[in-house]
Amino acid sequence: MGVQLGGLAEKRPIAIDELGGRKVAVDAFNTIYQFLSSIRQRDGTPLMDGKGRATSHLSGIFHRNANLISQGIKLIYVFDGKYPSFKGAEVERRRGRKEEAEEKYREAREKGLLEEARTYAQATSRLTDEMIEESKSLLSLMGIPFVEAPSEGEAQAAKMVIDKQAYAVSSQDFDCLLFGAPILIRNLSVTGRRKLPRRNEYVTVEPEEINLGKTLSALGITREQLIWIGILCGTDFNEGVKGIGPKKALGIVRKQESLKDLLVHVKTKFGHSFLEDVEGIENFFLNPPVKDVSISFPAPDREGLISFLCDEHDFSRERIEKTADAIVRKAEEKGEQSRMGRWL
Repeated sequence: MGVQLGGLAEKRPIAIDELGGRKVAVDAFNTIYQFLSSIRQRDGTPLMDGKGRATSHLSGIFHRNANLISQGIKLIYVFDGKYPSFKGAEVERRRGRKEEAEEKYREAREKGLLEEARTYAQATSRLTDEMIEESKSLLSLMGIPFVEAPSEGEAQAAKMVIDKQAYAVSSQDFDCLLFGAPILIRNLSVTGRRKLPRRNEYVTVEPEEINLGKTLSALGITREQLIWIGILCGTDFNEGVKGIGPKKALGIVRKQESLKDLLVHVKTKFGHSFLEDVEGIENFFLNPPVKDVSISFPAPDREGLISFLCDEHDFSRERIEKTADAIVRKAEEKGEQSRMGRWL
């Protein structure tokens, strides 16, 4: 789920073409989950190949990234490593929510309620080890590099932006701000017209840029206090305090001088004692396990793409060939521009 800071963050709309020529570190798990959730058939069933294997993630990676590549954006996917021990409780909570959604999905399908079925199906998405390996294979064939994080992918992506190896982190979650990412871009992979759940209405989703420094300045708080807000509202590592949303949390942390003071205040006024090691959580956001990386962009493999998607997973050959050709042309164009730059 990630911490919910939407009402506090300083946002600005950003056009896709503003990112042309820039490198963007993509929160891989978050983005691929979005593909698994949103790219489904009318009754909620994921796209599948002839062997019954889900291909929604592959469709999203290929077609939506191809569109971003055509705009000149250089993508770097960052995959999660081993999650910290204190994330175990949240992982179990998520598993329980998925099982509940699966039951409601089955009931809705049996009753022929396709709209409800699709809504519940979106909450059942699971990213398996096989899907992760397939995703990495497809990214390599597209010429998109990926990084294996020691722990949380958002933390590694944030470090890459801090180190100026990328311009921004792309994710739907705000957690990378708590990890210190200077710039977050939301909606990059879900841009376009989207139907609202259970309503016959559509909205246009546009990318938005969030600047950490401007956000902290506007709120009059430090990054540590932003982390406290996250802890109060709930993060990937703790449940948060019932009845406290971002705005109420902001008012509370502004009056506290330390995390210990905050915990005493919350226990006294809200009767809430954190079961999690919140000091450890704060330290994890401030000093996460990350590593230095060297990024290079491999050439896309046209024939490999066609074989992997069409021969192995039954995608439409005509459409894949057309898009693969466009990816290769863009890579050759970049290579020619790079060679010209060395001569000028």
